[in-house]
Amino acid sequence: MMALLEISNATSAIGEFMETGGQVLTVIAGVIFIMWLLIFERFVFVFYSYRSVKKHLVNCWKERTEHTSWYSEQIRTALISRGTTKLNRNLVLIQSLVVLCPLLGLLGTVTGMIEVFDVMAISGSGNARSMASGVSRATIPTMAGMVGSLSGVFTITWLRRNAKKEAELLADKLTVQH
Repeated sequence: MMALLEISNATSAIGEFMETGGQVLTVIAGVIFIMWLLIFERFVFVFYSYRSVKKHLVNCWKERTEHTSWYSEQIRTALISRGTTKLNRNLVLIQSLVVLCPLLGLLGTVTGMIEVFDVMAISGSGNARSMASGVSRATIPTMAGMVGSLSGVFTITWLRRNAKKEAELLADKLTVQH
């Protein structure tokens, strides 16, 4: 019963936060959710699925009886390319979402400031209380966009570095055996 109450309180707090940030914050949350879903998929691939892919590619190479001809070198290059392609899948999309987050935060800043200016135009003065919600709508999406972007930058850097390292290791495994 206590856990249900805490979940309810957390849900209402998140709802209030989302309302405070405006519609742009909802879009930013969606982009961050999709970005982290793709990042999670990449982690699962790297830590679990890639081993079987690599094993299959190495076995394809080892089953060949001849490794020194031009044709064999093209097959080796194709096998390495397949592994590299699988390692780099969705990294460009994740990178695009990382770049999109601060831009959406900037959009939230602009829409929040437009709200502030509307309040000033309607009231004819700088009423601080009425301007506060607009300033909040301006700063919260900016913060959310930056936090989402920074979290994605670190993970995409690691994923790219890991993909490069694994591609090099695969190329080493598929060496020409004399």
